[in-house]
Amino acid sequence: MKRTIGRVLKIFVIFLAAAFVLIQFIPYGRNHTNPPVVQEPAWNAPETRAMAVRACFDCHSNETIWPWYTNIAPVSWLTQRDVDEGRHKLNFSDIANFGEEAGEAGETVLKGEMPPLQYFPTHPEARLNDTERQQLAQGLDLTLGGESRSEGEGQD
Repeated sequence: MKRTIGRVLKIFVIFLAAAFVLIQFIPYGRNHTNPPVVQEPAWNAPETRAMAVRACFDCHSNETIWPWYTNIAPVSWLTQRDVDEGRHKLNFSDIANFGEEAGEAGETVLKGEMPPLQYFPTHPEARLNDTERQQLAQGLDLTLGGESRSEGEGQD
């Protein structure tokens, strides 16, 4: 019985290792190019830009930093999808092509929806405390023309 379990476990591990090697040949997720920065918005304050760089730019700009692990599938797939989607929704590097959700950026930050939780393990510097979250939301509203509510304001 122990031999059978050991053999099945060995086959399973070999299968997983082979699958991991094979998925490395799938070409998606390795196009780590950063298009040129066209034009950033007129930031309301240098502090707003600094917080946005810290918490938002890796997915929402053409200045993405691509760590080594973003070359290894399936992490490469998830990272590429997040960057593609982030740049589509709001790209701080190209104000002429801001996504339709640019005006909602402050509110999204204030609600805690951005940065997303899966971003923090590899980017702990992106974690915002309540004061920073409020400051970034207000700065994004002033920079992008949005209207986020202060926490607790207008809620029943």
